[in-house]
Amino acid sequence: MRVAICDDDRESCARLRSLIRKQKPDCEVTCFDTGRRFLEARKHFDILLLDIQMEEMSGIEVARVLRINQEKTILIFVTALKEYAAEAFEVSAFSYLLKPVEPEKFCRVFEDACREARKMESQSGEQLFFQTKARSFLVQKKEILYVESHKRKVEIHTLRENIQIYATMKNMEGQLGNGFFRCHRGYLVNLAYVAEYGTGVIRLQNGEDIYLAREKYSEFSKAYTKYLQTV
Repeated sequence: MRVAICDDDRESCARLRSLIRKQKPDCEVTCFDTGRRFLEARKHFDILLLDIQMEEMSGIEVARVLRINQEKTILIFVTALKEYAAEAFEVSAFSYLLKPVEPEKFCRVFEDACREARKMESQSGEQLFFQTKARSFLVQKKEILYVESHKRKVEIHTLRENIQIYATMKNMEGQLGNGFFRCHRGYLVNLAYVAEYGTGVIRLQNGEDIYLAREKYSEFSKAYTKYLQTV
C-alpha cells in the first residue's frame, strides 16, 4: 500500500507517519511539504493524507488537480480548519479529520481507507498514474506489455497505445513490481505476455520480440517458471 502525506508541518508529518507504521508496517509512506512537490512527483498513491492550509497551493487545490487527472487516490484531509469540510467532499474526500488527530479515530479511518483501496484495486486491477507536460494517463498495470528505455525517457508499451514519460528504468521496475522482469538494461517485460523465449530474445504474444540479456537468461527462466506456477 502506497501512502503519501502532504503537510508543511514537519511534526504533523512525523506523527502521522508514526501512526501509520504502527498500524500498517508494510505501508510505503512518502512525505511532501508542499502540494506542488506532491503533484510534481507524478506518482500514484493509494491513500493521500492532505493538509489544507499550505503555501503555494492549498490542499483543496491539490485535490482538484488530482480529480481532474482522474486520479482514484483515497483522499483524507487532516487539517486544523473546520470550514472547508463541504469543499472537501466536493472533491470526493473519504474523510475529514481535525487536528490534533486522535490516534484511535485516525486508526479507524485509516483502516477503512485501506479496505476501500484494496476493494478498488480488486475491482479494476491495479492502476498506475503517469503524466507528461501535455497529458495525464491512468493505465492498468495488467495492460502494460513492456517498458523500453530511451535515454532520459521510457516508453511504456500497452495494449492500447505507447506512452513516453521522463523516468528511469529503475524507477519503473520498482513501481511495477511483481509480474515484471528486467530482462535487459533497456527492457522490462510483463511476464503475462511472454509467448516463448530463447537465447537473446523474448517473443511476446502480439508477435513483438524484445532483448533478453545473456547474463539474465538463467534468472529469467527461473522467474518465468515461478510465475507460471502462480497463474
